[in-house]
Amino acid sequence: MSMFCLVNQKIAGFWKQIFGAFPQRDGTRLYYPAVVGVLFVSAIAFPATAQEPNIELKIGVVQRFGEEATERLTLQATEGDRLTLKFLGGDRQPQTLQTTSVVVEALVQNISPPKLAEKIILSNHRSFETAEDNALNWRKQGIAVEIAQPRRWQVWAKRDVYRTPLLRRLLLESLQTQSKSAAYLDSQAQAQQLKISWVLNGNRYSREQMEIVAGKNVIEVKQGKVGTTKETSNLYAGKLQLQPNAYHTYTLVNHVPIETYLRGVVPHEIGPGAPYNAVEAQAILARTYALRNLRRFAIDNYELCADTNCQVYRGLKGTVSTADRAIAATKGQVITYKNELVDALYSAATGGITAPFNDIWNGQNPPYLQPVVDSAGKVWDLSKQPLGNEENLRQFISLKKGFNEDDWSMFRWSRESTLPEIEEFLHRYLKRINHTKTKFTKVQEVKIVKRSPFGRILKMSVQTDGGTIELEKDDIRSAFLAPLSTLFYLEPIYNADKTLKGYAFIGGGMGHGVGLSQSGAYHLAKIGWSSQKILSFYYPGTELQPLSDRLVFWQEPSLPSQK
Repeated sequence: MSMFCLVNQKIAGFWKQIFGAFPQRDGTRLYYPAVVGVLFVSAIAFPATAQEPNIELKIGVVQRFGEEATERLTLQATEGDRLTLKFLGGDRQPQTLQTTSVVVEALVQNISPPKLAEKIILSNHRSFETAEDNALNWRKQGIAVEIAQPRRWQVWAKRDVYRTPLLRRLLLESLQTQSKSAAYLDSQAQAQQLKISWVLNGNRYSREQMEIVAGKNVIEVKQGKVGTTKETSNLYAGKLQLQPNAYHTYTLVNHVPIETYLRGVVPHEIGPGAPYNAVEAQAILARTYALRNLRRFAIDNYELCADTNCQVYRGLKGTVSTADRAIAATKGQVITYKNELVDALYSAATGGITAPFNDIWNGQNPPYLQPVVDSAGKVWDLSKQPLGNEENLRQFISLKKGFNEDDWSMFRWSRESTLPEIEEFLHRYLKRINHTKTKFTKVQEVKIVKRSPFGRILKMSVQTDGGTIELEKDDIRSAFLAPLSTLFYLEPIYNADKTLKGYAFIGGGMGHGVGLSQSGAYHLAKIGWSSQKILSFYYPGTELQPLSDRLVFWQEPSLPSQK
């Protein structure tokens, strides 16, 4: 199936040649028909005859171009090379232009009469993982949904199903009878719209999409603002495509083979000076993570982003020889559990114990993402001293030595927030998620309500003069500025007159803490552990395998059968 349903076969063939086919659904599996060269993926696996599988990924390297009308992209060929631009002309016929450089700007056009833009937002989330579980719960209720990321992750009522104002309002009315539903209608009358615009040979072009390729297969991308000289710059291998997204802006998508993609990920995730075996472990994880998560941006017709909402990807800028060697040495290797790619989650530091999946997010709890005391020795016995006990947790946090991360600055931390700071940050968070309890002026008390047996906070409450606000799991880090993880405890801070001034957040680790600790992997590599041993430590029960047709990339949890 081509990307667009175009009547004209010549145009359809042109688009298919340019853009290939995006991931499709086949039952509950990811179907990915377009890859590099002659390699094709049936369902979500490789043919057994493929010797060097190298899937082409679609990475959103500039996700929301045009949010500000002064934004500008400069796409430039390397020395001695030329760019080829491909797009549909005003007559809807394929058009090709060549140049050494093109400047793309966001052009604002007036719409008369204004156009109604509406969607039902069912929920807001810090992470894709919880958004995906929430989407599954809506589908269990018979509601078609899609996952979006305008900034935070959101679950929307599927726009092509609830496509009229009447259908949207009927759905919202039905949902509002459920007291726990936070669904709301996002309705805007748009008097303006954005179009991408560029000038070549004295002619101005404004088209919905454009593909850019270079003869030497490398393109420099500079991003800045009109009227300024300050720009960020990156080099990208493969081709680029500028295309509209679901937020009335544009995305610059890099089509890049996965092994080349890893060159722009591994050194930026694990660090350019990491010990070699830690770099190998990171290369295997980054490859596994990418292939497992191809579905993340289906709503916008690409697969992965280039920031910490996926994996940090910076193209060919900052590549290092150690990472390149590790990528080559592990080519095609992925980590699996029962012949399915694992959810290859990792973070900067665990704080001394990895978190089970369900301590951070909602959803299925994989058996390989269970708590592991992050030490090569025996520093703590969870069976005798569970960390759900507050006294045990405080004793655990007081330990400074014996862990894989104990020489890292964020292994243990203490950060203070005054009540006004807590109030300000909480207000921002509640406004972002469209929470109903935003009209408070004072925070009176912050409490930990529920803690996991493995130390992570599962629920907190904030008592305000406008009522009690409950926070759960990873949203706790969105609602407060101070904590670097959810492995912490609170100490109240008092003024001289013994009134409450604020709180000290005292804890360990940085990030979600699920799966591999990057700082822990440093230590394990330094004491001689192989990459395979490091991965087995953080993902017990898993296997290292080459990509093959036996492996499932990802499979959606099954919905209950309809009777």
